[in-house]
Amino acid sequence: MKLIVAVHFEDAQATRARAAAVAFDAWDAAEATRTYLSRIAHVEPAVRGMLDLRELPCVMQLLREHKLEPELILIDGFVHLDADETPGLGQHIFHALGGSVPIVGVSKKRLPGLTAQFEVMREEETQPLLVTCAGIDIGAAKARLRAMHGRKRVPTLMKLVARLAKNKD
Repeated sequence: MKLIVAVHFEDAQATRARAAAVAFDAWDAAEATRTYLSRIAHVEPAVRGMLDLRELPCVMQLLREHKLEPELILIDGFVHLDADETPGLGQHIFHALGGSVPIVGVSKKRLPGLTAQFEVMREEETQPLLVTCAGIDIGAAKARLRAMHGRKRVPTLMKLVARLAKNKD
């Protein structure tokens, strides 16, 4: 089972959050095999001037709470912040899981240290997605992202997990 995870902060102070996960088996799956949701009652505040890692304990709680042992995790964000592999959220998740679960970070935002080698085009006339990863080859990660279901820039299941994390019901 592969997972896509997303975290949404519930309030303006970002002291509470919801972590969601979508499980899938095939890269071209149009629907999730299962979804998961965890409510995080307290999130530590971000530290100004430091990498924002508030999502890390949320993701770890989700995995523990639902006893999830995925073969791979996709996140909306960065594994590395540049081509020199400066650690981002995904690298911290990778290490928290003992380096045993590959992490693929997918972002719509561009960072100055990421060159064209990290870009994936899913639709011709749109901006590329940026892919960074740990525990899996960048070429394999990009090919799998291209294969994901959805005719738009962002794959269907990535949109679903974002909606689940934001949904208040």
